[in-house]
Amino acid sequence: MLVRDGSGLCDQHRKQVQKEADEKRGSATSRGYDSKWRRSRESYLREHPLCVDCRKRGFIEAATVVDHIIPHKGDQKLFWSRSNWQPLCKPCHDRKTATEDGGFGNPRRGGGGG
Repeated sequence: MLVRDGSGLCDQHRKQVQKEADEKRGSATSRGYDSKWRRSRESYLREHPLCVDCRKRGFIEAATVVDHIIPHKGDQKLFWSRSNWQPLCKPCHDRKTATEDGGFGNPRRGGGGG
């Protein structure tokens, strides 16, 4: 089968690789995204309601995600450091995460989880 997205994988194999990665990654709660995080996230988004990436491009879009600028990879100090947080809309966050994690046919840059 011809694969055009640069990943080298057909849909079936790409889904299998993603499933295996998700299983290794663990649940959101096991990665620290619990009720304490949800309260902190909601407070941060009230204080920072606009997506910083959209604003850089001259657009106004509501932020719905608190992104870890530097992926924390389980480091609790980095996870809770507000100076490492930024407000993003979901499309901007998905784009950043895909770039870091190698999604959408992008090569993996060593980031992850953010």
